[in-house]
Amino acid sequence: MAHAENSITIHRPAREVYDFLADGLNNNAWREGVKSISLTEGAAGEPGALYSQTLTGPGGRPLQGDYRITKAQPGRLLGFEVVAGPARPIGTYTLAEDAGHTIVHFALDAKLPLLMRVMDSMVTRTMQSEVAQAARLKQVLESR
Repeated sequence: MAHAENSITIHRPAREVYDFLADGLNNNAWREGVKSISLTEGAAGEPGALYSQTLTGPGGRPLQGDYRITKAQPGRLLGFEVVAGPARPIGTYTLAEDAGHTIVHFALDAKLPLLMRVMDSMVTRTMQSEVAQAARLKQVLESR
């Protein structure tokens, strides 16, 4: 199973961080590689909400990476599953507030089909790059 995780402290209240993350339309503000995103089903930030996103794939080609929110506990936990694309990880943002600061733990896990397991290290590197973007999330939120 491919796995990646990262934790970062953001100098903003947990509810503010959560609200920003829960609205997938904010993804292109902090996630490099998001070319376009739209809410196609459900209510923003609610379980069942489906976001259609086009990502920059290998060689700069467009790649679908649509995802659905699976868990939503405002200020504490946001879970999602990727439902389109070659790799379909599940992800969680776990938030813990301490004196107005928020510790965000971002984790991705992908169980690859048998035929894709030869690409496990490449998928893991891609996921590590994705969770490392939490540093950009911090920069964006703290500059607001």
